[in-house]
Amino acid sequence: MTDSTNNQSASKTPTHIAYHVRNRKGSKGFWTRIGSAWAHKDGNGFNIQLESTPVDGHITLRIASEKTK
Repeated sequence: MTDSTNNQSASKTPTHIAYHVRNRKGSKGFWTRIGSAWAHKDGNGFNIQLESTPVDGHITLRIASEKTK
């Protein structure tokens, strides 16, 4: 059994954002934010919180960053 305190995230700000991406013919995919993820302090895993689950089961996990215009 591992020490769960080593697996807790270091920040309340998520390190990654979970999206469901639906591809559309002839245009960009439609990205829907469905959750967040926090990297473990030891760098060997994530805690993931999903608000919904895509029917097709595909989730894209991206590094959280500020949006630029």
